[in-house]
Amino acid sequence: MMLALNPHETALILIDLQNGILAPQRYPYSSDEILERCKILAEHFRQHGATVVGVNVGWSADQQDFPPGIVDTPTPKPALEEMEHWMTLAEGVVQPGDILITKRQWGAFTGTELDMQLRRRNIRNLVVAGIATNMGVESTLRHGWELGYHMLTIENACSSFSSELHQMAFQTIFPRLAQVLPNGDALSFR
Repeated sequence: MMLALNPHETALILIDLQNGILAPQRYPYSSDEILERCKILAEHFRQHGATVVGVNVGWSADQQDFPPGIVDTPTPKPALEEMEHWMTLAEGVVQPGDILITKRQWGAFTGTELDMQLRRRNIRNLVVAGIATNMGVESTLRHGWELGYHMLTIENACSSFSSELHQMAFQTIFPRLAQVLPNGDALSFR
């Protein structure tokens, strides 16, 4: 299946391609594979005049804005002295002219200006890729779908903590929220 989109109504949302999240091994695709595929996607979008958004997750120096929820498995906090490096997007993810969004939780919409930035640019189609499939990518897909965007995702441009978590999201959740493309070659601009 080949899908053609209007580049002036389309944005690529790259989730958490940052030092602290790329470092561990990811599945079913390595962090290096995801990073390379996402950079190629971003360049393709830029060449066609489509919007590229780099999203990182992080907190203030005192981490007082870290999610306070009481949960059985808390998200580990990065060490304060490592925070800046941990939050930094990998080299080449964003370029001049791209949008940079810092989120404080899994999804890229809640508490950020992402929706406003997209609506002011008349963006209707969102292609979401990055790490982790069943956390940041899924939360962003869910919220974007709830806001009425046409959501898309690319299977081989996402990865997670295990192949099982990745496959579960792509086989059972994502088809209800988005159009699922196998790779970036299935997407073109008109």
